[in-house]
Amino acid sequence: MAKRRAKQPTSRRSSRKASSAAKRRLPEEAVTLTVVLSAKEGMDGALEAELRALVASTRCEEGCLTFDLHRAADSPGTFLLHEVWASREHHARHRQAPHFLRWNARKGALLASRDASFWKLVV
Repeated sequence: MAKRRAKQPTSRRSSRKASSAAKRRLPEEAVTLTVVLSAKEGMDGALEAELRALVASTRCEEGCLTFDLHRAADSPGTFLLHEVWASREHHARHRQAPHFLRWNARKGALLASRDASFWKLVV
């Protein structure tokens, strides 16, 4: 007599959706930071290089949940940093990291404008 197979969940989609939602849960203290940076005329490449240099080191920092660099689709000299930190304290520590201090010292020569804002997850 053949063995019976274990009963599968009724829908693979619903089990995937539940696990995906669980992965997206952020700590209560988590903050998202968006930073829009515009390069000075002719500094697009240099700004991108400096921003790329931040990515790997920042992603390794304690409390860094997301650190992504984007370029505007219709404005090559405009970049977006999308950062998610476990807390504002983690972000404050990031601002003291050697790679951030290096960036901070160089950004004045590269930036035409910078706009940053912190966000809290609603749902």
